Amino acid sequence: MTLDDLKATRKRIIGTKQTTKALLKQKVKVVFVARDADEYVTRDIVKVCREKNVELVQVESMAVLGKACGIEVGAATAAILEE
Repeated sequence: MTLDDLKATRKRIIGTKQTTKALLKQKVKVVFVARDADEYVTRDIVKVCREKNVELVQVESMAVLGKACGIEVGAATAAILEE
């Protein structure tokens, strides 16, 4: 999956808390993580993605991820939800 897929869907969530909640409920298809986000913010999400075999996509920066989500601030994580 790519950032274009994230831009195109309405079934997305933005932010670490929302991504974590959706992952634990097993409602996530793919997770996007910004490379420049602090590791302590993204570490648990990356771990859960690996445990649950959820696709994980590294994104260049928080600014790029935020823009792809249609917000004017950076985002550490975002996810596309299952249909």
